[in-house]
Amino acid sequence: MMLGSVLNPVNSSIISVSLVPIGAAFGAPPSSTAWLISALYLATAIGQPVVGRLIDLFGPRRLFLAGTALTGVAGIVGTLAPNLGVLVVARVLLGFGTCAGYPAAMYLIRSEAGRTGNDSPAGVLTALAVTTQTIAVIGPSLGGLLIGLGGWRATLAVNIPLAAAGILLGLTRLPATTPGAGAEGQRRLSGLDLPGMALFAVPLISLLLFLMEPAAGHWYLLLATAAVGSAFAWRELRVAEPFIDLRVLSGNLPLLATYGRGLLAYVVSYAFLYGYTQWMEEGRGLSASQTGLAQLPLFATAILVSTVTGRRRGVRGKFLVGAVGQIAGCALLLLLHSGSSVWMLALVAVVFGVPQGLNSLALQNAVFHQADPERMGSSAGLLRTFGYLGAIVASAASGAFFQQRADTGGLHHLAWFLVATAVLFLVVTVLDRSLGRVGAAEPDAGERPAARTGGR
Repeated sequence: MMLGSVLNPVNSSIISVSLVPIGAAFGAPPSSTAWLISALYLATAIGQPVVGRLIDLFGPRRLFLAGTALTGVAGIVGTLAPNLGVLVVARVLLGFGTCAGYPAAMYLIRSEAGRTGNDSPAGVLTALAVTTQTIAVIGPSLGGLLIGLGGWRATLAVNIPLAAAGILLGLTRLPATTPGAGAEGQRRLSGLDLPGMALFAVPLISLLLFLMEPAAGHWYLLLATAAVGSAFAWRELRVAEPFIDLRVLSGNLPLLATYGRGLLAYVVSYAFLYGYTQWMEEGRGLSASQTGLAQLPLFATAILVSTVTGRRRGVRGKFLVGAVGQIAGCALLLLLHSGSSVWMLALVAVVFGVPQGLNSLALQNAVFHQADPERMGSSAGLLRTFGYLGAIVASAASGAFFQQRADTGGLHHLAWFLVATAVLFLVVTVLDRSLGRVGAAEPDAGERPAARTGGR
């Protein structure tokens, strides 16, 4: 579960220190290399809930193995890419290939919790969160090391051994699941809402393309988002086995609030990861390897915070402290300049490590308790979708504020945008009273479904 879940965050974060050397290799400005970020998130934002729903219907084994194999293929394509266009294609393949790991893990944890009666497997959830956080945070440091050893292509090649290990573990350790035969097989196949999946993908693609290049001339993308999105909602409300059960989801306001909170949290997290990292290389003048090392305090802080707080069931306190930590970290960015000391850079990393360690853990636990257990795979995938919407917004913001070069002026403009986002995250958290009930007490067995689905 851990190895499968890290495939996406390692590719999300390791690229942050690769953008500048890739741009230099292909003669591409930051606005062009930003597509390397957006391409992965575009594919993953669509693929996560789709693959999650397939896992809900058919089990995790085959989806996990197929996705992991595609990740290995993408690593080969990226390593051999002759130009930026092929590299973008490799990132799209990585996005789809890494979709199965996290939904499969959440599905297995939920299934095991139901089998054993352990409704709050806090230790396992914490281990999973700490693993994904570790990779997300250590990614820049790992990327800097790989670039120092073998150039930017090494950051793509790392997927090849990871995929091989994932396939080996998947074949030997994942429980065997089959679609079934007869009536059961027909029931599962009928639950595969292919038209709903297609209608879900089209407006999401249109919205993400607009967010990547927001301009008045691209208004038609918003029109397509609204039109096809309305058609998706109309259909999903009328089919027996919808891809996303909007009737249940609309009645589960706490889960919807968690998705919105995830979007805001990841806007700040990924804008810091990409924008601040680019500034350290171009605005502060550090090498890729030095930039990766400068992120190590963030890694250490995030792991320490997650480990200490992970077994505490409540999430409200984690969100509140995480929100304040994001505001403080964004404010510190306003104090940076081209001559900022190494100690100041380390302080920024430590402060950002606190919300990094708290928010993703709290989001994961909230979804585990708020989602319908029968749709845990797709619910976990939707959390990632909202997270990647935030990542796309972060990428677009970085591209807008860093037009030709990641200078200090652009960093300060980006910081003000992030302060506003972090304040909104705090307001949404303070107003959400339902967070006080998440993990506060274990429901009786007969009450569990209602507690998960907002009292449906």
